[in-house]
Amino acid sequence: MSKTLVIVESPAKAKSISKFLGSRYTVKASMGHLRDLPKSQLGVDVDHDFEPKYIAIRGRGALIKELRLAAKGVDKVLLASDPDREGEAIAWHLSFLLGLDLNNKNRIEFHEITKTAIQAALKHPRQIDPNRVDAQQARRVLDRLVGYQLSPLLWRKIKKGLSAGRVQSVAVRLVDDREEQIRAFVSDEYWSLTADLQFAGGKFHAKLLKKSGQKVAIVSKAEMEVVLDDLSGKDFQVSDVRTKEKKRLPAPPFITSSLQQEAHRKLGFSPKRTMMLAQQLYEGLDLGKEGTVGLITYMRTDSVKIAETAQAEAKEWILSQYGNDYYPPEPRQFANKGRAQEAHEAIRPTVAKRTPDLLKGILSRDQLRLYRLLWERFIASQMSVAIMDTLTVDVLVGEYLFRANASTVRFPGFLAVYEEGKDEAEPVDEEQNSLTLSVSPGEKLKLIKLQDKQHFTEPPPRYTEASLVRKMEEEGIGRPSTYAPTIETIQSRGYVVKEEKQLLPTELGEIVITLLKEHFPDILNLEFTANLEEKLDLIEEGSAPWKSVVEDYYTPFSVTLAEAEEKIGKVKIEDQVSEELCDLCGRNMVIKMGRYGKFLACPGFPECRNTKPLFEEVGTNCPKCTKPLVVRRSKKGRKFYGCSGYPECDFVSWEMPAPDPCPECQQLMVIKSSKRQKKYVCTNPECRHTLVIEES
Repeated sequence: MSKTLVIVESPAKAKSISKFLGSRYTVKASMGHLRDLPKSQLGVDVDHDFEPKYIAIRGRGALIKELRLAAKGVDKVLLASDPDREGEAIAWHLSFLLGLDLNNKNRIEFHEITKTAIQAALKHPRQIDPNRVDAQQARRVLDRLVGYQLSPLLWRKIKKGLSAGRVQSVAVRLVDDREEQIRAFVSDEYWSLTADLQFAGGKFHAKLLKKSGQKVAIVSKAEMEVVLDDLSGKDFQVSDVRTKEKKRLPAPPFITSSLQQEAHRKLGFSPKRTMMLAQQLYEGLDLGKEGTVGLITYMRTDSVKIAETAQAEAKEWILSQYGNDYYPPEPRQFANKGRAQEAHEAIRPTVAKRTPDLLKGILSRDQLRLYRLLWERFIASQMSVAIMDTLTVDVLVGEYLFRANASTVRFPGFLAVYEEGKDEAEPVDEEQNSLTLSVSPGEKLKLIKLQDKQHFTEPPPRYTEASLVRKMEEEGIGRPSTYAPTIETIQSRGYVVKEEKQLLPTELGEIVITLLKEHFPDILNLEFTANLEEKLDLIEEGSAPWKSVVEDYYTPFSVTLAEAEEKIGKVKIEDQVSEELCDLCGRNMVIKMGRYGKFLACPGFPECRNTKPLFEEVGTNCPKCTKPLVVRRSKKGRKFYGCSGYPECDFVSWEMPAPDPCPECQQLMVIKSSKRQKKYVCTNPECRHTLVIEES
């Protein structure tokens, strides 16, 4: 009886796949890459056609020996690493380590861990795709050439320990550019005018839109008073009522970037957490009687394509639960953008009828929340359109036109299951729902009141991790597999910090980006970086030789590098001197920026290595011991608020303390903000008094 060894990347996947294979198969995990460029040297021979020097990764010797031994005892070896460039390269390196013939069909590929998918993959093994391998090699070599030659320059010119990367530097630039826009922003004043009106069927609001057919722009209180004088004593009369049917299409099923964005909006997950949970759902979880099963398809994809079998399953479930009206005339497919991987699928549940409710008590809370999001998005993508009735009412007051809009759902369609989140949610105006077709042209309205409001234009918002992913995707910076690790890297290196979910450049990040902008404009150029990503896609398609692409990039880079070494002087980062004295040597300690924010360090380094946390006072006192509350950070960098008397006093709060105590019980209040309002809430469970500070 012939024996086959199947090698996957992770033990979790090995466990899941073993369940579908018989005794003739042995499944082992490579634990990711086993060969790579050496850490201690460049590892790329720039003088000999950029030949990479690969070595076995340190600490993987025993695992390589185990896999070689396993390969000797079988008739066939199948390499089942992930279905992407990285997975193809892992299979290629494994072929070398195990002495496999690249002409043999040793590679199998699947996008979900189910019995059907595994058995289909076993029936259709193929040769390792050299073009995919070359695309990964080109990326790896380019990143090594930039990282290992640019980083030492930063060490010499700014400070030791700094790093620069081909994609991470562009990500920092995006954050830095946004901060510059915010600083340069000049706010403009403008005013709005809303009329609260009553008609026979109820009340509604209408906003001032035009005067004598021209759009109204009111920019000062004086101009607003002129308008109010013009309106004084005049009749409000309905001039036009228009209705329109509007169809809303469901969003496509998730790809990597849209999953990261929606999980951030709806669940508050960072891209890194989203991908970690998605990996667990993909590789398989123990469902009890069913055993270990993969719950979703492969989570690194930029394709919105759906398999016909999955569409058929979704159709069956929708018809059984909602009926014919909720299923479209034809199964819905979505068009891919750009150079999406056509062979890949969107991220979807492996079994459509495996509803989230069936997994309650089996998955962890966060696993279930992410699965529910994925499942609902996929099912909704296959449902009928939602039909909305929109109503527009125009109200004339002399020369002035006010307009009111309302919409109602006539048929929910896909909205019965899922609605896509938005970065900026529109506030719901319940009173506007009373605006119906019962209002008619020519009807006179009673003015309840006019509300004039002063506003100021706001600068563009800082990026969140989700909106930075969207920007990187829009600009073609990186690929699905790189978004989360890139955003994690720029924070861990101290170039960017996260404050209240927003990303800000640190002083160090700004210094590095300013230097790179001046001396390495191509590296930070969005279009240049996106073009390189397209060239990597061409390599994968077999349309470009990888070493030529590397040479075209490296030749001008090496010239720029040599010029920069000559031109750039030593960049001095002036440390801010504090009042705090060093306990060990008496010097005034200086403020430095680390991964988790600012801290105090002795300027006598390296003779004196004393450091202390730097606490920013909140402005209110601890409810336990009355000492000042300060901003602290957890080991993961999350901000919280604690007593400055720690460890003697252990009071902590994850929410920002309010400046004043509760007017009812004098206990601490905390600030809670949503998209609709900001409020102070008492922390005393027996009181919970709430003060609304401002409406959005």
